[in-house]
Amino acid sequence: MWIGAALPAVWLAADFLRDELGANPIEEVLHRLGWWGLVFLTLSLAVTPVRRLTGWNRLIRHRRFLGLWAFSYVTAHFLSYIVLDQFFAWSFILEDIAERPFIMSGFAAWLLLVPLAVTSTKGWIRRLGKRWTRLHRVVYVAALLGALHFYWKVKADAQEPLVFALILVVLLLLRTPAVQRRVAARKAATRSRND
Repeated sequence: MWIGAALPAVWLAADFLRDELGANPIEEVLHRLGWWGLVFLTLSLAVTPVRRLTGWNRLIRHRRFLGLWAFSYVTAHFLSYIVLDQFFAWSFILEDIAERPFIMSGFAAWLLLVPLAVTSTKGWIRRLGKRWTRLHRVVYVAALLGALHFYWKVKADAQEPLVFALILVVLLLLRTPAVQRRVAARKAATRSRND
C-alpha cells in the first residue's frame, strides 16, 4: 500500500526529471498533487460505507493510512503553491486567499485537515474519546471544500470536480441514519434467508 500511495509522487518526480510536465510545469505539479489529495481523501471517506455494505471489517485499518496520504498530497499541493507559484510572496498569497474564492476554499479545506492529521494518532484518539469522532466528521466539509476548490479552478471542464462532488455526496448519504437502518435491515434479512 505504501508503494501504491507513493507512486503518484514518484511519477510526478520522474516527469519533472524528464521535463515532461508540459508548457506550464508549476500548474501541472499543482494540479496533480491536488487531484491525488482529493482521490486519497475520497478513498479514506469510502472505507466506512464500503465496510458497512460489504462486511469487510479489515478495511477500517486502512482509513487512517489513506487519510494521512491525502493530507500529505494536499499539503504538498499547498506548499507548491507557496514555494513554486508564489515564491514566498506572503502579501500576494494573503491577497489571493482573501480575494479568490477557489484559493480561499482550498486553503479552508487544508486548514480543516491539519487538526485531523495531528489528532490521528492512537494517543490523541484515546485522549479525545468521543470528541475525536465528532472532530473527524469535519473531514466531509474539507472534502467538499476541496471539490469546490477544484470546480472553481477548472471553470470550463467541470466534469472531474463534479464527479468528485457526486461521490462525496453519495458517501455522505450512506452515513445518514435512514440509509444505515436500511442497510442493517437488508443484512439481517439476508442472514435470515441464509440460515
